[in-house]
Amino acid sequence: MELRSEEVVDALRAAGEPTRLRILALLDREELAVMELCQILDQSQPRVSRHLKLLSEAGLIERFPDGAWVFYRLAASGPRRVLLDQILSLITSGDRVAQLDGERLQEVRRLRTETAAAYFSQNAARWDQVRSLYVAEASVEQAIVKAAGEGPFRQLVDLGTGAGRMLTLLGPRVQSAVGLDLSQQMLNIARANVAKAGLAKCELRHGDIFSTDLASASADLVVVHQVLHYLNDPAAAVKESARLVGAGGRLLIVDFAPHKLEYLREQHAHRRLGFHDHEIERWMLTAGLGKIKVTTLPPAVQPGLTVKIWTAERGREPLRSAA
Repeated sequence: MELRSEEVVDALRAAGEPTRLRILALLDREELAVMELCQILDQSQPRVSRHLKLLSEAGLIERFPDGAWVFYRLAASGPRRVLLDQILSLITSGDRVAQLDGERLQEVRRLRTETAAAYFSQNAARWDQVRSLYVAEASVEQAIVKAAGEGPFRQLVDLGTGAGRMLTLLGPRVQSAVGLDLSQQMLNIARANVAKAGLAKCELRHGDIFSTDLASASADLVVVHQVLHYLNDPAAAVKESARLVGAGGRLLIVDFAPHKLEYLREQHAHRRLGFHDHEIERWMLTAGLGKIKVTTLPPAVQPGLTVKIWTAERGREPLRSAA
């Protein structure tokens, strides 16, 4: 699909203003909430919201409400995204404004990381108790085992392993397993739980879900359990998770459907209040996976959180790129 000349003019007019170009460059790095853009740009919310409205009307960015917050990201695909990529590629790496915005973005990320790290450190010892506040674990775990498939699995990778519950749940059906987490406190608990379960071929590593340093196509089962709602860039995490899935392998994501429990942001460090099916499915398809299936587990009581399990598979053709 191509753009008409007036559509090109509209897109260029929307992008051709200093603050709006800064916004586009920031969203090229990750999706951001309105208040985060205000902080980075050092501008008022009404002014930033006006710029965002113009960019959205021009089809250059996507707006998605998430509870009381609103997030923005660049258009995912299409001719406007091609035009955007060309425009942003022309900004020199030495541009001082872009550098300052990048530094402010790093500060926003640092504050996010510190908040999340403090939360996990404080709650590591009672993680299963905290998690049980939202979901009926027995029914969820039964559904996870079913969604994972028959097995046996040659290699399981559990990203954001937390207390290691996915490893102990699925471990008996795998030949070897790797669990990654950024929290050392969580890893210590996971090690104890894995040892107690008698899983000998299970390795726990300090690692980042955005850059796992694991080989491409190295696993036939990759699990991301209750992790995405903490992340600043869930799409990037799905992409990295999918990279690890080998031919015929499966990616399994467990998280919440969209909800309105705002207290989970402040009290439990949630960044996103759930995900729509079309979001997860688009990220999976973009990452080269198919045969997507969705399992929905509604809460036992209201108000509560609906748990979703998304699974996708990689075809038998081997992944060409290598880590």
